[in-house]
Amino acid sequence: MKLNDPRLFRQLAYIDGKWTHSESGDDQAVFDPASGETLGHVPLLAAHQITHAVDVAQRAFALWRQLNVEARAARLHKWFDLLQEHREDLAHIMTLEQGKPLKDARGEVDYGASFIQWFAEEGRRAYGETIPSHIPNAALGTLKEPIGVAAMVTPWNFPLAMITRKAAAALAAGCTVVVKPANETPFSALALAELAERAGIPAGVFNVITGEPERVSELLCGDDRVKSVSFTGSTRVGRLLLRQSADSVKRVALELGGNAPFIVCEDMDPDEAAKAAIDAKFQTAGQDCLAANRIFVHRSLYDRFLDCFAERMKNLKVGNGMMDVDIGPLIHGRAVEMANAMVDDALSKGARLIAGDQRMAPGTNFFMPTLLADITSEMRVFREETFSPVAAVCAFDDYDAVIEAANDTEYGLAAYVYTYDVRRIWKLLRGLEYGMVSVNSVKMTGPPIPFGGVKQSGLGREGARQGLEEYLETKYYCLGNMPTLSGS
Repeated sequence: MKLNDPRLFRQLAYIDGKWTHSESGDDQAVFDPASGETLGHVPLLAAHQITHAVDVAQRAFALWRQLNVEARAARLHKWFDLLQEHREDLAHIMTLEQGKPLKDARGEVDYGASFIQWFAEEGRRAYGETIPSHIPNAALGTLKEPIGVAAMVTPWNFPLAMITRKAAAALAAGCTVVVKPANETPFSALALAELAERAGIPAGVFNVITGEPERVSELLCGDDRVKSVSFTGSTRVGRLLLRQSADSVKRVALELGGNAPFIVCEDMDPDEAAKAAIDAKFQTAGQDCLAANRIFVHRSLYDRFLDCFAERMKNLKVGNGMMDVDIGPLIHGRAVEMANAMVDDALSKGARLIAGDQRMAPGTNFFMPTLLADITSEMRVFREETFSPVAAVCAFDDYDAVIEAANDTEYGLAAYVYTYDVRRIWKLLRGLEYGMVSVNSVKMTGPPIPFGGVKQSGLGREGARQGLEEYLETKYYCLGNMPTLSGS
């Protein structure tokens, strides 16, 4: 791997400011999904090494929480500056381990860095309250205090930004952090650790552990000293972590699966809507919890929309993310098998294949963008999160019916609405059971917004002031026998 700064490529865990091997010698290979080549190896830590990471985070918490907010902010700002300085190397690492096009990886570095910058400042606003007293001669109020050691289990589709969105908030609040990145994409997390050390974040405050996912999650969720668990990933795993955290009554933040509806109303230009739907569907090869999963188009536009979508889709370039492409590989062969199974299921139940020839795929982990029409609720592409470049489209006639269809899912993360009619906007905005609704815009995320879903798409919010609150406890105080204004 050729980098301007080779020290950013680390093949060891990072605990207490030290680069750490597995004591057993066990490790796991990490592969480039585009070429299948081995990029490197990371250690599979033993159970006591994972527990040791919590030990040092607990010890470091006593000092980090006492550091004044200006000092914490200064270190976070330095961390932000270092991400900007090493943007190209970080993007290069990400593309090689995750597969996304290099231009998208650069965008993720910028996106991830923006959370560090945001929370460096938001940490200054962890305000308490003064409460008008109902108790004679008493002063009442609240303080905001850091919750403690925060564990973070992060996904492979956004291997840098999903860490900074969580960790920057926790660090700004005064918490210490133990991060478990996905085994498929650990190197972005380890590069973040290298830069955190250079930024002056003390030993034990930011730790990155690698190992068997089941073992790590069980140990972190079962440790009483870990006060918060934040997870981004599948709803299935989120349910498991929630159960594992129940005995110690941890605070749990979950950002889980999505099954986003994309609703196109009859006043839209079909080509404009198709362009937006392409953008909402195919970023990160469709491996995005915000990806448009079910596209509902008003029947009056349906055929024209399909023509426009297919025409635009055929111009998307598929290939190795290090080249000038729009869509990279899926993360591994199992993802390709799942995409094929979903397409086959839809076709067997009456869907039409408008475009998508898998014989054109440039490698075993690639899946060509695919357009399915006339999908129904009996098909897997309607019920499940596709997490692949498979676009599933159907027509609708009635707005009450399309709201009901859009809500017919266990998920409730994000929804898209395309119309310029204010009455329709309000009806859809209020009727859709989703934590986030974006109208006439594919871009909806960023540091100032409370990212999160409802139903089985998650618990809690990330970003905005709500993201900081995930790592703060409210302490109420009552100061009795206080002097009155007259001094009596």
